[in-house]
Amino acid sequence: MDAFKGKVAIVTGGASGLGAALCDELGRLGAQAVVADIDGEKAEATAARICAAGNRAEAAAVDVTNFAELRRVLESTAANHGRLDFLFNNAAIFVRREVRDMALEDWRRIVDVNLMGVVAGASFAYAIMAKQGFGHIVNIASISGLTGYPTAAAYAATKAGVVAFSTSLRAEAADLGVRVTVVCPGHVSTGLFRDSATPEAAAQRAAASRPMEAMAAAAAAARILRGAARNEAIIAFPLYAKRLWWLHRLSPGMLAGRARRMVRSFRQQRAP
Repeated sequence: MDAFKGKVAIVTGGASGLGAALCDELGRLGAQAVVADIDGEKAEATAARICAAGNRAEAAAVDVTNFAELRRVLESTAANHGRLDFLFNNAAIFVRREVRDMALEDWRRIVDVNLMGVVAGASFAYAIMAKQGFGHIVNIASISGLTGYPTAAAYAATKAGVVAFSTSLRAEAADLGVRVTVVCPGHVSTGLFRDSATPEAAAQRAAASRPMEAMAAAAAAARILRGAARNEAIIAFPLYAKRLWWLHRLSPGMLAGRARRMVRSFRQQRAP
């Protein structure tokens, strides 16, 4: 895909999981991948691996909840390279816990990372891209942002916010030459669930019992970049996730039974 050749692309949460897969694929397609992650050492290792493969990458240590730091990384990247073509807002955390078991502090943390981190990154990138007259902001949400996620309401709420923010910004940005895409994947095989803030051992058992096999991160990254190259507004995949979205739009009540079964299964697997 020539859409990425010679382009400068920042990926937040780029040191592992889907973010690392996006950086790998961007490098392979000829882009300058900027691996931005809260774990600076991992970001350096990921960038080094991409460079060792003969592609271009650099690392940047950044916490997306530190808005001054995030802005500095975006602006310095644009200044150093003379442009900023893509921002992939990928950094996120996951909490699988019933609402009745969540403290407000838990909500604050997930909103700060998953929603405000995206809003801040997109806002800073938008200012740069609108000024230069081109650019593409790609926000990673989740199919749960379109359909909900019983036992992970906080995660779903932040991802729904990312969807609404992205579709709204897309309309605002279009006449200024800036594209905006939101990505809503189903379950992707990354460290997000393994490293989640869910304390119950049941969360890991529940993840293992999902009826749909997780999509490989590399395959998900390739699908995202194909959709971005086509300037798709909403990239929902794989097929089962897209079907869930269609059913939810057609008749939300059709999925009510499934949602209740998810809750009951989660409760059965909770640690005593």
